[in-house]
Amino acid sequence: MNTKEGKYSNPFSATFNGIMELFKKHESIGELNEQDRLDGKKVLITGASSGLGFATSVELAKRGAQVIMACRSGIPEKGEEVKKLSGSDQVDMLHVDLSDLDSIYRLVDEFKTKFRSCDILICNAAVVPGKSRKTIQGLEEMFVVNYLSKFVLINSLIEKNAIQSKFNDYPRVIIVSSESHRNPKDYKWEEFGVYKDYSMGKTVELYGYYKLLLTTLFKELKRRFGGEIYFYSLCPGPVNSNIAREAPKLFQPLMKFIFKMFFRSPEVASEPVVYLATSPDLKAKKVEYLYLMTQKEIDEKAASSKNGQLLWEKSENLLKEIGVSAG
Repeated sequence: MNTKEGKYSNPFSATFNGIMELFKKHESIGELNEQDRLDGKKVLITGASSGLGFATSVELAKRGAQVIMACRSGIPEKGEEVKKLSGSDQVDMLHVDLSDLDSIYRLVDEFKTKFRSCDILICNAAVVPGKSRKTIQGLEEMFVVNYLSKFVLINSLIEKNAIQSKFNDYPRVIIVSSESHRNPKDYKWEEFGVYKDYSMGKTVELYGYYKLLLTTLFKELKRRFGGEIYFYSLCPGPVNSNIAREAPKLFQPLMKFIFKMFFRSPEVASEPVVYLATSPDLKAKKVEYLYLMTQKEIDEKAASSKNGQLLWEKSENLLKEIGVSAG
């Protein structure tokens, strides 16, 4: 039964229910330890120039990782800021526009040339646009950034053997999803990849739908490549970031006040991401999906192997239709 249905269907209910969840008691799966470090390991993280991605970059750099920040903007100043805050000079930046599939392929080629491979990939980037926008390939921007870009990026890196570890541990792929993936009643397979106009009133509903696709992808990746790569997903809870910067100007002052008063700071919200990247006991605990620091089952629709297979086929077919490949 989908107990979350309707909770994230519009901006107001999504904000209210996100806040209410923070006040509930949650059983933590563990805690971050100072000795859990990433010395010598390379981490590639998307959406790293602000919010959750930036805070995660700082914390992982503090823990000894070589952090490669994949961003559309903030180059090189955000990388220099991470160096300053972390005290580490092992920070690099690569440009990528996740709404442009060709840009993702260029990122993978540049990453492979400069760094060969990563021990940890963190797919963090997401957008909440004020309205629909067409990408250069003619697709809808939020669909591409919040879902399809992950399909392309992860498959391309795997195809080029760019997700692997020289350490005695499988490499890790961490996908930042959302509890809003539970909200959609079902998939809209007949509309998959079809561009449609929408306004702000539809954005939150679609955001949850694309998070359902993303969480379904996470589970399917685990089925296909789980023998050589560890896959994890999480919801960081409501984060005080600039993700809602395209909200109507009339509501922005109120939203900024609510975000500041009730939402978690990116530094606090990064805890489950850092935990999944650094903890040595994830396999023993059979971790798969975290909400904050609590282990939860993903929605049954996303867990379905039938849905995972169909999503994979739909994604591959769409890429062929627009003249690109997954890898």
